[in-house]
Amino acid sequence: MKPKFSLIEYSRLSSRQQENFNFQKVSAVLADFGYSIIRLTDDWHGADFIAQHCDGITFLKVQLKGRLYFSKKYQNKQLWMCFRYKNEIYLFPHDEALDIILRETKIGDSKSWKEKGSYSFPGLSKKMLSLMQSYVLKG
Repeated sequence: MKPKFSLIEYSRLSSRQQENFNFQKVSAVLADFGYSIIRLTDDWHGADFIAQHCDGITFLKVQLKGRLYFSKKYQNKQLWMCFRYKNEIYLFPHDEALDIILRETKIGDSKSWKEKGSYSFPGLSKKMLSLMQSYVLKG
């Protein structure tokens, strides 16, 4: 039987399939930067995977999301966040980026942040793209 090699439509994948797709895409890009990825079967201290650099010193605990996302439950855990947006991959330390976003936007006043302790961005405005620009992985 000949295997299928036709491109898929991301939007037609289930949420679990999208998560697997994103994991594979992110893993491939991080490999270009010298990282090996260890996928975790259960969130470990908030991490979905560990990125181990070939220097043998650098280890990142990474939470993979489908969009830009911040949560109070991720604070003070030395956690990195990763998401894909328009074929770009963003990787950033949660607390560092959260400080910037809270200072430069009004999400801290939102019902979502105050009551649920989290905030996600389904899309990125020009301002958010500018604030997040330093966290884009470029090869």
